[in-house]
Order: sequence, then structure tokens, then C-alpha cells
Amino acid sequence: MQNIVFPINLKFKIGTLANDFVATDGNGKSIAYVRQKMFKLKENIEIFNDESKSQLNYTIKADRWLDFSAAYAFYDANGTLFGKIARKGWRSIWKAKYEIIDQNDNLQYTVGEENGWVKVMDSLLGEIPVLGMLTGYFFNPSYLVVDINNKPIVRLSKTASFWGRNFEIQKVGVMDGDDDDRILLGLMMMILLERRRG
Repeated sequence: MQNIVFPINLKFKIGTLANDFVATDGNGKSIAYVRQKMFKLKENIEIFNDESKSQLNYTIKADRWLDFSAAYAFYDANGTLFGKIARKGWRSIWKAKYEIIDQNDNLQYTVGEENGWVKVMDSLLGEIPVLGMLTGYFFNPSYLVVDINNKPIVRLSKTASFWGRNFEIQKVGVMDGDDDDRILLGLMMMILLERRRG
């Protein structure tokens, strides 16, 4: 996923058995089709070139069975590990916090939720019949990726949408070209997890 035009839009599909979404760049070009296999004890995510699923570009696999502190490893098409994202356990209960780590287990980026209250309100009101369908228009959490010097790099935001199915990734700082894939795959995995939480 090199030379991508921002912003990147993520749109979840509705009415499929898999938890899947399409990622398009700022020109409307499809850059990924992300498919999460359902009913798996261990997460297994496949990232294809587009909805045709003609080419598998990446996979993301959990390092353990369903666990609050699991790490999710990134593999390229050849099966080579090139990084992972890990949830910061109990610290993530109130405000989501994740770490993006390179293939040598070095911390590169931290992903944090900007306002924990937004997700709380979205989750609570989302349980109310009829009103729950509309919360996607009013409560939209956002997550900021910062480097080890605490400089903002990328922001992922839920955008106003029916059923809360649309998200947008905006570049807000300088991104190292070698880290594009790690950051984008990390955010894709994170949003699958956070969307399930509310």
C-alpha cells in the first residue's frame, strides 16, 4: 500500500457473514478489501487487493486465543512477519490504547483514543432500539497515531453514517515510507476490534 493518496476511507459492508470493509484512497481507488473470518477463536484477517479477492496481499494473525491483551502480527504475501499491533490491556478499558511494533519488536508508534466519553455515549445509546441506528451521526470517536517523540502522524475518525459503518484516515504529519503498511494495517486491525466494542 505504497504511494497512497489521503484521506483513506473505510466502509464496512452490511449483510455479509464476515466482518469486512473496503478501503479507498482520496481518488476513490480501491486499495484494500479487508475480511475478518467470523467465529474464530484466534483472529485471522485477510487483506486483498480489492473486492475481487484475486490477490492476497497481507494477513493479520492473533498471537493467542481471544484475549484482551492479544498482539496481532502482520505478514506479507510471502508469509514474512514485518510488524504487529498490540492492545495495552487494562489501560484500554476507558480509552483505547495500542502500540505498533516493528519486526524487531521495537516500539514505533502509539495509537490512542482522543476522547473516551464519545465511545461510551456511542455504546450506551447504541443499545436503544431505533435511536441506536442514529448514533453514528452524533458520536464519532477518533484515534491519533503518534511516533516515539509524541508527534502526530495519522488520525482515524468515525464519520457520520447510518449504522456507524464509515471511517476516515487522514495524514496529519510526516509518515516514514517504510512504515506505511504497518500503520495502515494496525489501524485496520484496531478498527475491527474497536467497532466490536462500540
